[in-house]
Amino acid sequence: MAKHQFGLVGKNISYSFSKAHFTKKFEELNLLDYSYENLDFQDISELPNFLKNNPNLKGLNVTIPYKETIIPYLYKLSKKASEIGAVNTIRFTKKGKLKGYNTDYYGFQKALEPLLKPHHKKALLLGTGGASKAVAYALNQMGIATTYVSRTSSGNVISYSQINAETFKEYQIIINCTPLGTSPNTNECPEIPYQYFTSNHIAFDLIYNPAETLFLQKAKEQSSIIKNGLEMLVFQAEKSWDIWGK
Repeated sequence: MAKHQFGLVGKNISYSFSKAHFTKKFEELNLLDYSYENLDFQDISELPNFLKNNPNLKGLNVTIPYKETIIPYLYKLSKKASEIGAVNTIRFTKKGKLKGYNTDYYGFQKALEPLLKPHHKKALLLGTGGASKAVAYALNQMGIATTYVSRTSSGNVISYSQINAETFKEYQIIINCTPLGTSPNTNECPEIPYQYFTSNHIAFDLIYNPAETLFLQKAKEQSSIIKNGLEMLVFQAEKSWDIWGK
């Protein structure tokens, strides 16, 4: 058993990017005593018992659906994770306590920045989960106004049925923060009127498997700029590695 254990907490995560990324990284750095595993929990309440039985854990990543529900199990949060309200990276302190961080916002910002033009001023976020909170935080830092889209409208949240041609004129960045379209369910996509995408729009999908989701394909057909979530994941993973302090 490796002396330095890391892992990804999530549900049904056999597809995970993180395990392959960090396993390769440890090999390249010749870190023979390091390992990274998928920790597939059916419920987040399984976490304390798992921690008790795995004293060599040094750091964790967190993915869907636990980015928010893991927070009560943590000793404290970084300022940014607290402001975002979601955690995707956990560091074990010298005393063995768990501190939560968010590197999703950083990964998203680094991935989106090269695509931005002066007219990209407002963004529509499809979905209201933990990932969308990090995206909204990053956009806010970049001076881009955001509106959430959900099944029902309330406050700063509009419903899918309210999206029309005018919405697409107002919002030049459309971001899929839902799991719709993730492999193997590649025939799914958010229900929006794709015919209103134009070459002035950016369609960004946090999904990376498949590389081109139905959401991205439909936007591409209207000549929009498209990008999947792979680069975002690479950036956030490297930020996690920095936080764990190697």
